[in-house]
Amino acid sequence: MSVADFMTKKIVTVRPTTRINDAVDLMKANDIHRLPVLDNGKLVGLVTEGIIQGAMPSKATSLSVYEVNYLLNKTTVADIMEKDVRTITSNAVLEDAAYQMRQHKIGVLPVVDDDNLVGIITNNDILDAFLNIAGYGKQGTSVTVHVPKDEIGFIAKLVKVLAEHEYSILTLMVIQRDQEQVIEIHVATSDVANVQQTLSAAGYKVTL
Repeated sequence: MSVADFMTKKIVTVRPTTRINDAVDLMKANDIHRLPVLDNGKLVGLVTEGIIQGAMPSKATSLSVYEVNYLLNKTTVADIMEKDVRTITSNAVLEDAAYQMRQHKIGVLPVVDDDNLVGIITNNDILDAFLNIAGYGKQGTSVTVHVPKDEIGFIAKLVKVLAEHEYSILTLMVIQRDQEQVIEIHVATSDVANVQQTLSAAGYKVTL
C-alpha cells in the first residue's frame, strides 16, 4: 500500500499572509486541525490547532478582550507557522509515513511530488488503513491461526487449504511473536464453524 491509497487529496490551504482568525475559521468550517501554507503554489509551512493555541495569549494575561482580538487580527500565519515541515511522496509505502510520524512525534505529513502539494496524510488515515487491512466491518469470518515461528511456506499451505474448500480470503495479516507466528485471516463466509473445522482438520491451531 502506498501513501496515495489513503492520503486526503482535497486539501484546504492558506497563504503566509492569512490572519490567524481566518485560519481558525477555515479549520472550523472544514472540520480539520491543520493547514498547509502555500506561497506561489509551493509549501512553505504548516499551521495547526496546537500551534495556534500556543501562540494565543495566556488566560493570565492582563490584555483586555479587545486587545486580544486586535492582536490576533494583526498576527498572520507566517508569524507562527512551522517552517521546517517534514513531507513524504505519494508513492512512498504507508509504513514509511507511519514510521516518520512515530519517529518525529507528529500527526501529519504533507504529501509532495515534484515540489507540488498533492495531498496530506494524518495519523487518522494510518488508522483507517489498518482497519482496511484487517477487514474491520466487512462481512465474513475472522479466524486466528497459530503457526510455529520456524515453519516455512505456511502462508502457501494455509491458502491452499482454504482454496480447496472454496473459501475466499478477504484479508490476511501475519503477526510475529516470540515463539510463534499468528495469522489473522478474514474469510468471505459466515460459516465460522466450518472454517474452524477445515483448518483444524488440516492440523492448524485455530482460535476465533
